[in-house]
Amino acid sequence: MISILLVPMLVLGSIPVLHPFTSKPGKKIWMTILGIGSVFALFFFAVDFAHYAYLEQRLNASALNYLEDAKISMGMVWQSYPIVRLVLGILLMAALLIWIFNRVHRWVSKQTYTGTKRSRIFFFTGTFLVCGFFIFGRLAQFPLRWSDAFALGSDYKAGLSLNPFESFFSSLKFRHSSFDQKKVKELAPVIGSNLHFTPATDPLSFARQVAPRPGALTTRPNIVLVICESFSAYKSSMFGNPLNTTPFFDSLCHQGVFFDRCFTPTYGTARGVWATITGTPDVEMPKTASRNPGMVDQHTIINNFKGYDKFYFLGGSTSWANIRGVLTNNIDSLHLYEQDDYSAKKIDVWGISDKNLFLEANKVLAKEEKPFFAIIQTADNHRPYTIPEEDQAEFQKKQYPYDSLTKYGFESNDEMNAFRYTDFGYRKLIEAARKEKYFNNTVFVFVGDHGIVGNADALFPHAWTAQRLNTMHVPLLFYAPGLLAPQRIHNIGSQVDVLPTIAGLSNIPYRNSTLGKDLLDSATTGFAFVFDPDNNMTGVVKDGYLYRKQLMTKKEELVSIINNDPVPNDAAHAAIMHDMGVLTDALYETAKYMLLNNKKAGK
Repeated sequence: MISILLVPMLVLGSIPVLHPFTSKPGKKIWMTILGIGSVFALFFFAVDFAHYAYLEQRLNASALNYLEDAKISMGMVWQSYPIVRLVLGILLMAALLIWIFNRVHRWVSKQTYTGTKRSRIFFFTGTFLVCGFFIFGRLAQFPLRWSDAFALGSDYKAGLSLNPFESFFSSLKFRHSSFDQKKVKELAPVIGSNLHFTPATDPLSFARQVAPRPGALTTRPNIVLVICESFSAYKSSMFGNPLNTTPFFDSLCHQGVFFDRCFTPTYGTARGVWATITGTPDVEMPKTASRNPGMVDQHTIINNFKGYDKFYFLGGSTSWANIRGVLTNNIDSLHLYEQDDYSAKKIDVWGISDKNLFLEANKVLAKEEKPFFAIIQTADNHRPYTIPEEDQAEFQKKQYPYDSLTKYGFESNDEMNAFRYTDFGYRKLIEAARKEKYFNNTVFVFVGDHGIVGNADALFPHAWTAQRLNTMHVPLLFYAPGLLAPQRIHNIGSQVDVLPTIAGLSNIPYRNSTLGKDLLDSATTGFAFVFDPDNNMTGVVKDGYLYRKQLMTKKEELVSIINNDPVPNDAAHAAIMHDMGVLTDALYETAKYMLLNNKKAGK
């Protein structure tokens, strides 16, 4: 923050009329700015200290919401804090700083500088770069961000390391993030009936203890959860795409438990990772929940895997979208592996290749003596669609005519080959894992982080393209030969169901406080909530229909996802639309509530 103030002074102060030492107007201007800046900084820290004393949270933009009830809020502040002494303290400290600035300014003004033009340029450039370094925060691909504070291992350490400017201005765009408590309470029974639990006496409490269910594994299996970048279902071999882009993964699906109607709540990797880890759809707007400091504290079922070592492997940096804060702040004793932790070389902006990421993760997991829960997040199936030189002899690229590519969902051969390269990576992971002792007692779970928009008309009814359902349709596979009998399941599921299903399968008792459900529980009702932040739409996929509602205009639509026939305009389908509309409202309002209230146990 100091450097942000100094850089304009350095640049503008080099203009003669604004020079802080040789120009009288320049001196007045900069001394005034320094004085105002001092008062501003002292005020921020004073309010920050009071805010932390009251809420045990560093100052953030949600404090501005108190202005909506300004009279009551100011009365509380006046009666709770020594306002007069605080104001006097701020003014006295500001006066002291201004006096110091003036003393230093007079001392510097008396000095004589005889440097050459070259030396002036050298010192100017050096100072500019030093300030730039402190603004960026570290020598790395991504700047220092507020989420890095939560890598320290506790909320207190994170709070201690933050500063009020960063926490306030980072959260400013999110200050209107809220929920309608009355609606959440009214719709709680809808959530309970669809998730098959009875809400507690407190209708705002959705937490329920889930006991191990019959048919679960009793071997304390290892878990390897692979979050697959842009793994769009209609582009893959499992759904009959003639380009046969994922033949190996298709073979795994014939050997495992494959859910062919799984949907992500929304589009985007950050939102997909959030939904998978927390079990709550990310309905935050305009930015993602991972970027909101007020939502960084979240419960995750992963912590119910007691006695398991926890790992997260990413080929690049978790500074992206502030995911580091979500992971390190919420997953107990997490071993986080990023780009600089591997021997493999970086190939593009996303870090090392997916193939090498899988091999590096396998090397770590092969040394484990305890049960483990490992998450591997891929990135290659993404622009710039890099295929590493080291793999191009074994991985043979293919070329198809443009009309064939566009007919079956691809915009270019580069995109299609990058999609094929993901299949190459999955093969390398399974081949390497089969050689290790952990393989026979491991459940591999693969789920797409999101789908990709494109033309799916050759493979699915038109609604999948026209209503953008293909951007949320992803494969979900549980692969554990010897532990799970192969089956293909058509029941509708969601990304938020992944962790409850893993826990149920693993014979783990767990606390579920989110919107996820165990897809392998025979009592489960199949449905998936969907959210389109770009078009302000919410909806539900259930049975053979997609229901959507525009948040601003409240316009509703009901379309078939099993054929191209128009939905009949009759009483029966009006009732279906009404019920799906109520469920949509319940899921959306509850998701908004959970983003701010699904905190770790004990919080």
